[in-house]
Amino acid sequence: MIILVTGVSSGFGKAIAQALVANGHKVFGTVRRNVDPMEGVTYLQADVQDDSQIAAAFDQMMKLTDGRIDVFINNAGIGIGGPIEFCKIEDVQKQMDVNFMGMVRWLSHVVPAMRKQGFGKILCISSIGGLIGLPYQGAYSASKFAMEGFCDALRLELRKSGVSVSLIEPGDFSTGFTATRKSVNIEMASDAYPSYARSLASIENDENNGLKPDYLASRICRIVEKKKPAYRYVVATFLQRLAIFAKWLLPAPAFAWILSIYYKL
Repeated sequence: MIILVTGVSSGFGKAIAQALVANGHKVFGTVRRNVDPMEGVTYLQADVQDDSQIAAAFDQMMKLTDGRIDVFINNAGIGIGGPIEFCKIEDVQKQMDVNFMGMVRWLSHVVPAMRKQGFGKILCISSIGGLIGLPYQGAYSASKFAMEGFCDALRLELRKSGVSVSLIEPGDFSTGFTATRKSVNIEMASDAYPSYARSLASIENDENNGLKPDYLASRICRIVEKKKPAYRYVVATFLQRLAIFAKWLLPAPAFAWILSIYYKL
């Protein structure tokens, strides 16, 4: 299959691209800058915040594939952390522009192409943070909640087109995401939010000791092979999957109390 993956320079994207190539797929991967090349991956230069770069990269790929794309995997994203009160407006705007609008920009090219050819699979990497509003990660959760709603609507619109839309919702994984997340300075926010430092330490510990990217990549490989992929796939530990179930089962105040304990608030 011909598969386009955004953000393959590191983390999930790199692991997904490697696994797909190993499974015999033709993989195109987007990057913002030059990286050490992976064998079997055709690189496309594109920043998800740049409409013209995305258009040029997509046109380049379609010329190389005679106008065909079987699978699109939206992976590129960033993280911003800290008390919402202390997050700069421009940082929140960038969070939404990369994680949400970046997906929208790519889909503005992918959807017409797939609809015209009458088949295709769209997989968007969301997060359990798109199902549960995570404390001190409000902007990140907002970007993923937006992705969830957008993909739910898109799925209905494409229902009879032959194009499927699936959401992948990872829990805590050990990737470079933790180190590259832009977080509000602890000293600056601690007076107003005494729980911030211990909550952030807990969050980072869970991520650093989380599942490995190869595990998600192997799940993605199985999903792209499915004739009819499911609407969503939660890829997380048992406790995190249980938390998602509990959100829909428990009264909101009870679930909020559980989260406050878990995140050491």
